[in-house]
Amino acid sequence: MHLRIFFTGMFISFLGTLPLGTLNVAAMQISVSDGIRPALYFSLGALLVEIIYVRISLVAMDWVQKQERFFRWLQWFTVLIILALAITNFIAAASPHVKKNVILSHTIHRFWLGVVMSAINPAQIPFWFGWSSALYTKKVLLPRNDIYNAYICGIGVGTFVGNAVFIFGGQLIVTRLNANQGIISWIIGGVFAITAIIMSYRIIYKKKNN
Repeated sequence: MHLRIFFTGMFISFLGTLPLGTLNVAAMQISVSDGIRPALYFSLGALLVEIIYVRISLVAMDWVQKQERFFRWLQWFTVLIILALAITNFIAAASPHVKKNVILSHTIHRFWLGVVMSAINPAQIPFWFGWSSALYTKKVLLPRNDIYNAYICGIGVGTFVGNAVFIFGGQLIVTRLNANQGIISWIIGGVFAITAIIMSYRIIYKKKNN
């Protein structure tokens, strides 16, 4: 039972981490600009907050369902952060004197940067709320602390491994292709910009449907 829910949480979390998003792309850029260790610290900080969010969603599902308006405002705030990341990447790419993203390469420790960026990223809350509800329905997830702990441990491992793909993948791209830092900044800035556009569309589209 425990192994089943552990691997279920790990599998869902790993697959959920693979699509391009704010946190995994940020981890990749930190890996490219500052090194693997800061990127791993960033991922651990983001992972800590995700685990806390999952735990909250498990014990307070009714409360989570009623906070739709709050999460929508938080989503718009996240869009602004993503746009700021895109702009700072474009500035770094266009200026020969700026080699790093001033937000991601700030003096704050990368662990706490991961905590902050994960805390203002509300997309993971409805994601895990939906999956947890489905697992409850199928009797895979049971309202017991030992089951919750196994589930959360699996989620933690899956998220960390998924982020590691981006962290080490970014290093591999730079090493194998000898990619210019400016080109990388243009590409990552573009990814952030597209992410902001898609996220804005989803927020507006969802609001219209409601």
